[in-house]
Amino acid sequence: MTYADALQNTLAGEHAAIYVYGALGAQTSQSGAPDLYAAITDAYEAHRARRDQLVAILTDLGEEPVAAEPVYELPENLASTDAVTARALKIERSSASTYSFLVANSPSPERRLAVNLLIQTAVRELAFRGTPETFPGSDEYADRSWPGTEARGRSGGGIPSASPR
Repeated sequence: MTYADALQNTLAGEHAAIYVYGALGAQTSQSGAPDLYAAITDAYEAHRARRDQLVAILTDLGEEPVAAEPVYELPENLASTDAVTARALKIERSSASTYSFLVANSPSPERRLAVNLLIQTAVRELAFRGTPETFPGSDEYADRSWPGTEARGRSGGGIPSASPR
């Protein structure tokens, strides 16, 4: 896989994350759950900024950035703050996996950007009740079996809950 292909894969994941975060924001009350609302808003804005950055990088490389799908399948049952928090955590974990893939497929000079994006995503997981990981974005080294947590895996790059319809 080329660096441009890895960037396109990451951009596709960002499009999906933005779409789903929009739906999560619509299910979150600024007055009823102000911390969750702020975390969702921050994540939405961060993913939009990442999307714009990836589009600029791809354009500079002479590539046509992959477009967003017209619609993505949204998660069901977002009626509680716990459900919204769990879905946001899943998005960030999927994003970490995608950024880990970008790190692995980036040439040395460009790897710093991918590593920084992975770190930002790993830190964002904490806002959604995630646990710190030694190697974020890597299923085989995920250490999520801390007391009070359950072991959870990712299904690879992209945002699995936001597949195109």
